[in-house]
Amino acid sequence: MSDKPGNPAVFLDRDGTLNIEKKYLCDPDKLVLFPEIGPALKRLSDAGYLLFIVTNQSGIGRGYYTEADMHRVNERLLTSLTPAGITFREVYFAPEHPDAESRGRKPSPAFLMDAARDHDLDLSRSYMIGDKFIDLACGWNAGVRRSILVRTGYGAEMEKRHAGELKDAWVVDTLTEAANQILSADHNHTDDIVGKSLNR
Repeated sequence: MSDKPGNPAVFLDRDGTLNIEKKYLCDPDKLVLFPEIGPALKRLSDAGYLLFIVTNQSGIGRGYYTEADMHRVNERLLTSLTPAGITFREVYFAPEHPDAESRGRKPSPAFLMDAARDHDLDLSRSYMIGDKFIDLACGWNAGVRRSILVRTGYGAEMEKRHAGELKDAWVVDTLTEAANQILSADHNHTDDIVGKSLNR
């Protein structure tokens, strides 16, 4: 068995985190990426982080769109970022209705555990970024180094609703700020910067 440490990763929610929230997005022509995500993700990738998307897609289970529709949106997202040199290792999705049994639906950590096994990850050196509390909980349940709430999408609303439960999270305005926090923590080998944007 190798003593080499596992790879660090950044897991990202899709809607409201990578692209503008449009409820039950199913048309790739309506996909609009946040302008800062390309440079932010490239910095993380260049720093050695493997990138993953982890998304709940209950619109499939609700019958609003098909799995094929979702894949078309994902393909548009991935190909839009390819010219910037950004590669996602996997896109994990949970298609089930919220009331249905689901192994992977966030806040379940199952997909992060799968990624750790399949891609030799060290979750204790990894991060989860999203705009909903269930994204943060998914990361916590998997034992990531830090869950990060972005105020895009539903993030600002979630910050108000769950203010008392965010002491173990970083809360930032954009993915650029999330990347800054991650890279600063790596550089300083500390989590002391956690409070900087929480008390805003």
